[in-house]
Amino acid sequence: MAVTQLANSPQSERPYLSIVIPAYNEEARLPGSLEAIASFVRTKSYSVEVLVVDNNSKDRTGAIIADFAKRYAFVRGIFEGTQGKGAAVRTGILTAQGEYRFICDADLSMPIEQVDRFLPPNLADYDIAIASREIRGAVRYNEPWHRHLMGRVFNTIVRLIAVPGLQDTQCGFKMFRGEVAEKLFPLQTMNGWSFDVEILYAARRWGFRIVEVPIDWYYSDRTRINPLRDSIDMFIEVLKIRRNGLRGLYDPPKT
Repeated sequence: MAVTQLANSPQSERPYLSIVIPAYNEEARLPGSLEAIASFVRTKSYSVEVLVVDNNSKDRTGAIIADFAKRYAFVRGIFEGTQGKGAAVRTGILTAQGEYRFICDADLSMPIEQVDRFLPPNLADYDIAIASREIRGAVRYNEPWHRHLMGRVFNTIVRLIAVPGLQDTQCGFKMFRGEVAEKLFPLQTMNGWSFDVEILYAARRWGFRIVEVPIDWYYSDRTRINPLRDSIDMFIEVLKIRRNGLRGLYDPPKT
């Protein structure tokens, strides 16, 4: 898929912000989300690129991305044939050029305007900022109690085995400083849902500073997570991450 020139800047200029959107069979949600993101981008004085990663979709997702890339110079389309959100995010983040790189779910369950909460001057002195639905100041809307309970159980497992101290590792909105992303994402081995935990685990091994940012979050009943199957898969992957860590796979190079 063709890559378009960045908006608001010459092609050679590094964008300030990259928004990376993994998309698998998102023909229903993607048009509205991209329109909202385009409206947001047009209000910004800094340069932005929006990278939408078609993760081997079987519907019209690819055609929708191509249409928006023609309409908006800041939209870029990428194809990733390896199935899995982790694979799509890795490709998008490592293709991005932004000083800051933001992972953004296609459903926009966090309003896109809240991206500014993750950027200076609102937030500074961090390497990774992760959206949190759990810390003080966060608000959840319309989430069924059983989905919240499932998330808390998984987070407890994550804190015990891999990343202690973080209250919400699985929210799909995360900001990375560009140079930090370029160090961490080549280490990623998980192509599925647990890629977040793996990246944060590796970040801790490198000594990067991780902060949580409270957001407003709106539950979507069209989530692609299968509560039972995916929870089992994610638990197994967290154990693999811990094993990989004990084997030194995520350690920084020795100087």
